[in-house]
Amino acid sequence: MTTRAQRQRALRRVHYNLFGLRADEVTIDLLTDSGTGALSAAQWAAGMAGDESYAGSRSFYRFREAVRELTSYPCVLPVHQGRAAERILFSTLLAPGRITLSNTHFDTTRANVELAGCQAVDLPCPQAQDLDSDEPFKGDIDLRRLDEALRGPDASRIALVIMTLTNNGAAGQPVSMDNLARAAGLCRKHSVPLFLDAARFAENAWLVTQHEPAYRGMSPRQVAEQAFQLADGCLMSAKKDGIVHIGGFLGLRDHALAERCELLLIATEGFPTYGGLAGRDLDMIAQGLTEVTDPQYLRSRADATHHLARLTRDAGISIIEPPGLHALYLDAGRLLPHIPAHRFPGHALACQLYLEGGIRSVELGSLYLGREDENGTPVTTAPYELVRLALPRRTYGLSHLDHVGEVLAAAVKSKERIPGYRLVEQPSFLRHFRCKLEPVPS
Repeated sequence: MTTRAQRQRALRRVHYNLFGLRADEVTIDLLTDSGTGALSAAQWAAGMAGDESYAGSRSFYRFREAVRELTSYPCVLPVHQGRAAERILFSTLLAPGRITLSNTHFDTTRANVELAGCQAVDLPCPQAQDLDSDEPFKGDIDLRRLDEALRGPDASRIALVIMTLTNNGAAGQPVSMDNLARAAGLCRKHSVPLFLDAARFAENAWLVTQHEPAYRGMSPRQVAEQAFQLADGCLMSAKKDGIVHIGGFLGLRDHALAERCELLLIATEGFPTYGGLAGRDLDMIAQGLTEVTDPQYLRSRADATHHLARLTRDAGISIIEPPGLHALYLDAGRLLPHIPAHRFPGHALACQLYLEGGIRSVELGSLYLGREDENGTPVTTAPYELVRLALPRRTYGLSHLDHVGEVLAAAVKSKERIPGYRLVEQPSFLRHFRCKLEPVPS
């Protein structure tokens, strides 16, 4: 616990960028669910049996078997985290001028596409535009626009389609199996490979079993296996639904493509049987991929998110409905109408939550998605000004979430006095990680 004066000094020191805070300056850390969860006793035990041989370790073969059983992909390349899988795949498969399509690219996915000299195009479904509706599958891709793109004048430039499960860029909303199957059919018809960004595959599968009638009698594991079978490969950050602190993998059906990716893996990550990871990490991932589809575990995730959603609504803050599993997305634009988009209302709310009670979160609005010209004049703004509260796995109990609810209520009471922010310094891309800001009094 810290005092308000300590938090004020910390904010000034990091130039009002919450990524710059020290962890011991944060009371409840909801910045991300990536690598921030707690390992199970079985995962710790698996790690103790890790084989640290440089080449051909037993840990790798246990890891590869677990991934193959889940995904059905014969080629499995371990990497240190998901963005490494993105870089390796895109560096191998893409050429400058190509296009990638997605229900929504995650921020590092988009950055790696653009670093390859390519264009990342999002095709979210129309239902995603209604933040208040209870439509259960707002993470779907727009099948009409996907079909038009695959048949359109730029069709020859389309290199691949990426389906993000769940759709983190669209408020963690799930993708239905029907939508995924139809998208896969369109990709096969036009000979365009389909990949899954499978960071939260188990949470997507749970929501499918809860809301898609054809799958209500199936287990999350069965749904997940079917989802992987529909695609040509996957990118996986195991820091999410592998429930580990580091690691990931690239899964592929195409052996020739896998051989090309493996060469880049060796040059940049490590030998293919460790891929930048310790043997104990590989064993922990293998165990985590088994535990993550346990219905009791997933139900507990859903219960925690719904509890926090109730507290948030009671505090008077709108969220993107319905709540998913890994995070809540607060509608900061609706709460703070006096702050224009180019003064970043989402970031303003995130700073206020830290100031009020030590809660660290992240803005997903015009600071994340917007652009300005050299004079600071807005060129593009985000469609919505959001704040994400991401819930680490197996980390916080209900009393912690109750504290978050109290802080949210305190922020609402002072909402008219919350200032906007202006950029003082920013990098050329992924600016939200390292930019510097200052408050602008209303």
